[in-house]
Amino acid sequence: MSRSAHIQFILNGQLHQVEPVDTHQTLLQYLRGQAALRGTKEGCAEGDCGACTLVVGELSGNKIVYRALNACILLLAQIDGCEVISVEGVQDKDGGLHPVQQALVDFHGSQCGFCTPGFVMSLYAHYRNGRPADRESLKTALAGNLCRCTGYGPILAAGQAMYNYQQPEVMDTVSLLREIANNELVLHVADDDNQLFAPTNESELQQLLQQYPTATLWAGGTDAGLWITKRLARLPTIIMLGKIAELNFVRQTSAGIHMGAMARYVDVCDILATEWPAFGEVIRRTGSVQVRNAGTLGGNIANGSPIGDMAPVLIALGAKLTLAKQGSTREILLEDFFVAYGQQDLGPGEYVRSIFIPTGSAQLATWKISKRFDQDISAVLGAFCFSLAGGRITELRIAYGGMAATPKRALATEAVLLGQVPSEEILATATLSLAEDFTPISDMRASSSYRMQSAQALLRKTFSASHVYLAKTGAADA
Repeated sequence: MSRSAHIQFILNGQLHQVEPVDTHQTLLQYLRGQAALRGTKEGCAEGDCGACTLVVGELSGNKIVYRALNACILLLAQIDGCEVISVEGVQDKDGGLHPVQQALVDFHGSQCGFCTPGFVMSLYAHYRNGRPADRESLKTALAGNLCRCTGYGPILAAGQAMYNYQQPEVMDTVSLLREIANNELVLHVADDDNQLFAPTNESELQQLLQQYPTATLWAGGTDAGLWITKRLARLPTIIMLGKIAELNFVRQTSAGIHMGAMARYVDVCDILATEWPAFGEVIRRTGSVQVRNAGTLGGNIANGSPIGDMAPVLIALGAKLTLAKQGSTREILLEDFFVAYGQQDLGPGEYVRSIFIPTGSAQLATWKISKRFDQDISAVLGAFCFSLAGGRITELRIAYGGMAATPKRALATEAVLLGQVPSEEILATATLSLAEDFTPISDMRASSSYRMQSAQALLRKTFSASHVYLAKTGAADA
């Protein structure tokens, strides 16, 4: 396995080659330190405020796909082979302001200015990808950018006007990215105590996991990045999965939807929302655009958080996992993957390869309870997959997040409802049976009593006559 210690990327149109001395260095630290590009700001260091937003481009066939990302939780090694555009690199070739920048000036979209570079870059990514400039689309695009001065009105007005300016000439960097892509060496970065690998295929990954079975597998890093920036953790061995094409796919067949573990939220949202509109709404409320551009379904599942939003929905849909290691693969139901708090059914050297969601005629309703509507962690998330015939529930899977040490099915409650017409009497019995399925805890997000009452209310809401209709038509709102 040939290795390289150099990270190569394009930064604001120029080819950079860096030999890192710290496996845990973030892109933000590199930009503000070694590159002396200090327009990108550090606000929260956890991917919430958007002040550090920049744009990363990846080669896809004959074009470059651009995404807004949070530099504060993005490891420098993750941008190997990519193009990076910071706020210093968006201007015209002649040095003039980009339409996004000019619109923010003309519409007075900057106040104290600390958050402004992040807003510029989120709008720039929106502009570069030709996304709609209506108010609702812009609000979604900017949900991950916080303005302490409450200047959202002028910023949205600037976004609505940005396409009215003369379109600038764009630098063609495809050939430079192709030049970097020809380097198929496995990235290996090491410092005094730690090392980082970026294999390019599953065979290399499996070899590394045989050698380092306790290594940290790094997918999007939207949660693991906080281990470094907030806990100040030092991870002895990191294996990044972003370059493994075999793990990054989305396919729909007559049986269902197959997704590689490295498929990002942004890549799967449309296909899942088309099949299950309520699932699409859960994804839209999972973090910000920046988080969804980096985060992966496989990473969310493998992380095993009891309050992760994907697991309850996928369990309700009957999803299966394919787990792999050198020499073998196995398939299990997702609901069997979560063994206990912080413990998943993964043997030494084993990893999540893919997720399969069967499709059919069953209806899906999902409901997320959180303190903020956008970009917040759930206190409770309920997912209900069911079929009705003659008014009776003929098929049923109920799963909750935030109610136990792991995402979990409500088997006792399902038994009460299955085969029944969801009358008020039956629903009253079913809500009481939730206490057999769950013993929620109290924490900073909600009390145990609030969680139980919320879970009971979501059950009633789903199976009341009006919301059964909403779920049937795909209008159930998470």
